[in-house]
Amino acid sequence: MSGTTADGLVWLGTPSFPEAARTAVADGRLRANLRRATRTIRGRRETLTAELSDWEELRTSAAAVKRSALRHLDTHLIRLEAAVTAAGGTVHWAADAAEANRIVTGLVAATGEREVVKVKSMATQETGLNEALATAGIRAYETDLAELIVQLGDDRPSHILVPAIHKNRSEIRDLFHDSMAAWGRPAPEGLSDDPAALAEAARLHLREKFLRVKVAVSGANFAAADTGTVAVVESEGNGRMCLTLPETLITVMGIEKVLPSFADLEVFLQLLPRSSTGERMNPYTSLWTGTTEGDGPQDFHLVLLDNGRTATLRDTVGRQALACIRCSACLNVCPVYERTGGHSYGSVYPGPIGAVLTPQLAGIEHAPSLPFASTLCGACYDACPVKIDIPEVLVHLRARAVDTKRGPVPTPEALVMKACAATLATPHTLTAAQWVGALGGRLLSRQGVLRSLPGPLAHWSRTRDAPAPARETFRAWWRRTHRQEER
Repeated sequence: MSGTTADGLVWLGTPSFPEAARTAVADGRLRANLRRATRTIRGRRETLTAELSDWEELRTSAAAVKRSALRHLDTHLIRLEAAVTAAGGTVHWAADAAEANRIVTGLVAATGEREVVKVKSMATQETGLNEALATAGIRAYETDLAELIVQLGDDRPSHILVPAIHKNRSEIRDLFHDSMAAWGRPAPEGLSDDPAALAEAARLHLREKFLRVKVAVSGANFAAADTGTVAVVESEGNGRMCLTLPETLITVMGIEKVLPSFADLEVFLQLLPRSSTGERMNPYTSLWTGTTEGDGPQDFHLVLLDNGRTATLRDTVGRQALACIRCSACLNVCPVYERTGGHSYGSVYPGPIGAVLTPQLAGIEHAPSLPFASTLCGACYDACPVKIDIPEVLVHLRARAVDTKRGPVPTPEALVMKACAATLATPHTLTAAQWVGALGGRLLSRQGVLRSLPGPLAHWSRTRDAPAPARETFRAWWRRTHRQEER
C-alpha cells in the first residue's frame, strides 16, 4: 500500500474521486459485490428499525446527546480523564496522528513485546498506526475477520463496518490460501469458499495469537465521562479476546466519542446495532473501567486523539459530522457509494460521512473533490441514527472548496455566476436576457430541444438534451392575458 498524508486520513497516490469513480464503475465484479452486500444490510436494517415504535424518538435523543457532548467537549474530556485515572488507567493526549503513533509505539516498546493484537479501530487506521509500529519493528495483527482479509491482501478498507465488502467468497478463499501462512498458521488444505469454512480458517489462524500476544490495541465506540467506562461493540468475539486476555491494553479514541454519562449508552446501544449490522443487539458488547486486579489487562492506557477534531468544532455547520457513531448506515443507502465503492474516496472514511468528515479533519485542500461525491438525494440523512444533515454539510463544504480553489483570476464559473447575478438584479435586465434566450433557442434548437450549444456550453449539452426557451415568457404572457385586470 502507498502511504497517507494529512495525518493519515488521505491515501497518497490515489486519483481524485471523479477519476477513481470512473474506473470503479467500469468494474462489473466490484459493482456486483457492493450491490449484493449493501442491499442485504440495508434490508435487515429496515426490518429491525421498523420493529421499534419510538425509533424516531431514539434518533432525536441521540442527536441531542451528541450535540450537548460536542458543545461541552472540553468539560467532558477532563471528567473522563479524571474518572479513568481514578479507576487505575492512564490517559494520554495526542494532538495529531504522529503524536498518537509515538505514544502507542512507546507504550508497546516499554513492555518489551514486539507483537500486538488489534480490535477493529477506525482511529488507528486514521493515524496509520500499523505502519508506524512496523517501522519500529512491532508487528500488528488485525483480528476482525474483514480487517484480517484486508491485511492479508495488503489492501485498503472500503467500508466502515465491512472493510472487505469489495471481496467475494472465492477471492477471500484464494487470499487465505496464498497469504495466511506468511502471518502465522496457514489455511487448511483444500479450503472451500463456504462461509463457515472461511470463518473456521480465520478462527484457527487467530486463536494462537489471542493466547500468546500480551499487548492489545483497540478503538472505542463510546466512553462515559462520569464513570470512565469505555465501550466496544462487535459481532465476532475477537474484541472480547483482545480486551480480556492481554496484559496491556491500549485504546486509541477520537475525542468526539465521549458521552456525558454512562446512562447515555442506553440510547446508543439500541441505535448502533440496528443501524450498522441490522441486529437487535450486538453479539458482544464489552465495557471496562480502568483496571481490576486479577481480571483482564493490568495496564490500561487511553489515548485521546484530536487530529483535526478541535478545528472542525469551530465550524458551526460542519461540526455535526463529529456526532457520527460509525454505523455505516449512510454508506448502505448511498447510490454513489453502491456504484463506486469505498476506495474511490481515497480516504480511511468512505461514503457520505467520509465526504464530509475527511475534508474537515484533513483540510479541504487535501480532499477538494469529496464534497461533490454525492447526488444530494438525502437518503443518508434519513438513515443516520444521530440525524447528521449530511447534504447540508456537503453543500457547505462545496462552497469552501470553491473558495479555496479561487485565485486572483476569476474562473469561468465565477464569471457566469456574476453575470447571472447582474441579470437577475433588475426586471429590465431579466427581460432583456429572456428575449435573447428565446431568440437563441429558436436559432439553436431542433424540434424544440437544444442538442448542441456553442463554445464552453458544448460540454454540457453533449450529455443531455434541454428544452429550448419558450417563445413567450411567463411575465409576457401574464401582461398579455391580464392587461384588462391590471387596469
